Amino acid sequence: MGIILNPQYVVDNEQSTKAVMLSIEEWSQVLEALEELEDIRAYDAARAGSQETVLFEEAVRQIQGDDQE
Repeated sequence: MGIILNPQYVVDNEQSTKAVMLSIEEWSQVLEALEELEDIRAYDAARAGSQETVLFEEAVRQIQGDDQE
């Protein structure tokens, strides 16, 4: 689903564009899309790296062991 924006532009006396205004709803949609993109990039970076895998049960034991110290 794409974001539908209805931007309004702020211009100076020479009609040069200086700013863009969005509704709060539109801005919220932009922020949500940026957060999703950040998550996708983090996932892609994690998959690209060579990391040691640990079974879920072992990870839980390690975390619980760290909490008990």
